[in-house]
Amino acid sequence: MPQDAPDTIGALRRALAARLEAAGIDSPDLDAGLLVAHALGLSHAAVRLGAGDPVDTAGAARAEALAARRIAGVPVARLLGEREFWSLSFALSDETLVPRPDTETVVEAALALIADRRAPLRLLDLGTGSGAILAALLVELPGAWGLGVDRAYGATRTARDNLARAGLDGRGAMIVGDWAAGLAGPFDLIVSNPPYIPSIDIPGLAIEVRENDPMAALDGGADGLESYRIIAREAPRLLASGGHLVLELGIGQEMDVAALLEAAGMRVVGPARRDLGGIPRALVARRP
Repeated sequence: MPQDAPDTIGALRRALAARLEAAGIDSPDLDAGLLVAHALGLSHAAVRLGAGDPVDTAGAARAEALAARRIAGVPVARLLGEREFWSLSFALSDETLVPRPDTETVVEAALALIADRRAPLRLLDLGTGSGAILAALLVELPGAWGLGVDRAYGATRTARDNLARAGLDGRGAMIVGDWAAGLAGPFDLIVSNPPYIPSIDIPGLAIEVRENDPMAALDGGADGLESYRIIAREAPRLLASGGHLVLELGIGQEMDVAALLEAAGMRVVGPARRDLGGIPRALVARRP
């Protein structure tokens, strides 16, 4: 190991944090700790507690390589291959979005609709991706069964594995499908985080998103509403009477999506639930 190379875990973490900070990474110390932990096969806590422990050349090289990819715009979750959502750990693949805290608002809005959380409910997650929304709901609703649908085979395979990872493999299924085509209800609850970014806005997204998330899960068409139109058309026939639909929204889309749902015969329930940033994020509609 070169004389100036970090020779302890703590020195390695500090060196990487300095590099990440100089590159303009928002959370350099946290990211450095996570990358060092991953490179050395340790927990994040062990990296902190073992700051004085020696680090070998191979481990340091792995951490340096991860830091270089982070500086190049690869999100930490992609480098680690997993992301936490609703206190569960979800594996990622090339065909899944990285689950984001904003999407937990969809789970919160859905759970707020359920009077009896042990009821034998039937759930449908359209565009399931990693399966994060569906898995979170199944954990909170122990009597429920859920179906996840995604157009990408790789996403459905990842979501299936994530259900098993959460101990939910007997309570849900994943299928490849084009939204609701070929599905029959009734479902008590439908949830979805569809693509909602207008095509023209894609080039302006942060590199972490634009270059790393699957485009099919981002691009919502010319006005960002293409997927909502399909879901609004299909939801009334799939929902049981009195069943609910919960949709994640992009910024500024609440009124347009509400109008699509009402035109399809759905009844929008109150204003959209806001995320931690105060943005209307989860819109609820009910089938009369």
